Amino acid sequence: MTAGERVVVVGAGVAGLTTAVVLAEAGASVHVIAEQVPGVTSLAAGAMWGPYLVEPKDKVDQWGQRSLEIFRKLAEDPATGVRLTSGIEASRTAEAAPDWATTLPGFRPCEPAELPAGFSAGYRFTVPLIDMPTYLDYLLRRLDAAGGTVERRRLASLADAGPAPMIVNCTGLGAQELVPDHDLRPIRGQHVVVTNPGLTEFFSEDTGLSPDLLCFYPHGDTVVLGGTAIDGEGDLASDDKVAAGILARCAEVEPRLAEARVLEHRIGARPTRDTVRVEAERAEDGTAFLHNYGHGGAGVTLSWGCAEEVGKLLSVT
Repeated sequence: MTAGERVVVVGAGVAGLTTAVVLAEAGASVHVIAEQVPGVTSLAAGAMWGPYLVEPKDKVDQWGQRSLEIFRKLAEDPATGVRLTSGIEASRTAEAAPDWATTLPGFRPCEPAELPAGFSAGYRFTVPLIDMPTYLDYLLRRLDAAGGTVERRRLASLADAGPAPMIVNCTGLGAQELVPDHDLRPIRGQHVVVTNPGLTEFFSEDTGLSPDLLCFYPHGDTVVLGGTAIDGEGDLASDDKVAAGILARCAEVEPRLAEARVLEHRIGARPTRDTVRVEAERAEDGTAFLHNYGHGGAGVTLSWGCAEEVGKLLSVT
């Protein structure tokens, strides 16, 4: 990739916008094409930094740590929507803390008195929380400042994004049809956004592979309550029964949430495959395709590390 070279990024979720920012700030002439700007699944994220059931572990660790470094810097500016927040991740069984958590600032095991009823283990740490609507707007502003452009358009194929010497595929679940990639599947997630009754710390339960999640993330005047992880479902319609279950689970841990006013429901489909795909391939006509998708529930967590990996691949493609 040379200065001023045209690069088309397909997709405007957190992966696409972060990749577009990295490439535009490196001197490329970046044009983003997406049907939804910003992407609805990224808008629906909670979002707390933390590797979430994704592979390959060695790469995920590298990408996640690089993203963590950048989010810590972004947290110095309130306009980004990123804040460093303390809180608890707990378990109803005596689960050991994951490796990534033990390296975070303020990490320590919880005292029994700190845990809600029914929980037997937990640990406290400080981690970036990201208010996604604010953060995605920040990325769009940053892309614009770097000279990038955005076009709202539905593509029938990745080739329709050209002509361009380099096309970066950040289409998330759309890669099922556009690549096509039949190893990709949706995992439906639903969050409920409520008024904040005074919470300043996050809470998250280690629920393993359960489809019913329990977490709440305060973002100033609002709290994002979660959630679900329904494997194989990509329907984005709000489910009132599911929402009621989310509210009940969260209020059981934090009773103040029972009286909070519901503001909106956010639903997304996490683009999931056995391994995150960040790699290059070249078409017969010489077009370079760079893929950056399949992040599952860790799209925010891996966003900067994967975007910089795309930049490295473009420089040698």
